[in-house]
Amino acid sequence: LLISILVFGPLATIFGVLLFWFIQLLFIELEKYFLSKISDSHDKLCKFTNFLGVFFQTICHALGYTITRIGVASFYINIHHGVIKPKREKKDFFKWLSNGFLFIGPFFIPGFLLLICLFLLADVPLNVSIVPDVNYYKYTFSNQMITFGGNLYVFSKVFLGFLFNIDLLHPGHLGFMMLLIFLGMGIRPSYVGEKKKQKVDLLYDIKNVLMHIKQRPFYVALMFLVTYFLFYVSFLLRNEWYVTVLSVFGWLSIISIIASIIAASIFFFIRKTDEISGVLKIVPYLSAPVFYVLSRALFFFYLQSYSNLACFVSLIIMITSVFFVTLFLLKITNKFKTKIVMRPILGIV
Repeated sequence: LLISILVFGPLATIFGVLLFWFIQLLFIELEKYFLSKISDSHDKLCKFTNFLGVFFQTICHALGYTITRIGVASFYINIHHGVIKPKREKKDFFKWLSNGFLFIGPFFIPGFLLLICLFLLADVPLNVSIVPDVNYYKYTFSNQMITFGGNLYVFSKVFLGFLFNIDLLHPGHLGFMMLLIFLGMGIRPSYVGEKKKQKVDLLYDIKNVLMHIKQRPFYVALMFLVTYFLFYVSFLLRNEWYVTVLSVFGWLSIISIIASIIAASIFFFIRKTDEISGVLKIVPYLSAPVFYVLSRALFFFYLQSYSNLACFVSLIIMITSVFFVTLFLLKITNKFKTKIVMRPILGIV
């Protein structure tokens, strides 16, 4: 029991954070896959998503320079890369930490900004604190993992509840949704459509992080010791603030995962509407706000219901209506198209 608490107890939440970060990378690759399918016909969209990724990276790097008091002398951003010039040169730990913001920051820092917005906009308070328990078994590896999972479950329930009942006619809610979409599209530069000598994918991200760790393994070991110290303090005080604080990183991964799913769904939707012939391909895009506004008007003026249920039902009506409109247009505009591209045979007299 003592070994499970003192040696393996602090590792539970660390493993949980790493697991969700890896899942986050997988969903980023899924999003990149759907983006690559529309890269030929939507070059500007690909450049925009890449600019968002470069922007997030640059901002995170600048934040690293600011926190370490290196300072930012100047910065430059375009759709291909971002350049940050430090105000003063620093070495060792401060330089290593600022580079950590560049490699790891984009996966967590933009999500943290959205988390702050969620606290301001959500109707239900995000109370995910754990009730103190004097049972020492609660600090073992398995129970710490259970507590970590419970924190993530409570947060996911509140976050998804907010999204399912989001009011797109509310400026704050609409702004939050746009930021969530932008986060999904630009959580890291995809370079889709760009001629890159080096492949940028999941393995590339992991390789950068491992190289960053190998550069200064002593600093990583020191951070582990600090983490263990914080766990021991939490253990001696008999509370659960340690696992609750580290659960925040899991929340940020959940926000990024959902943002990537939404972005991938948008890319898939764009791909399917491209198959619609002529100007009719814009009809699904126009139908989305029309069906949503009509649904909200129906609830407000006729059913006298203006609650979360009205927002939820209106959102479902909009999504299902757009789905069937797109399916109908695909059917009527592709009836004379063959599934296999037919090539003309030359030389026939």
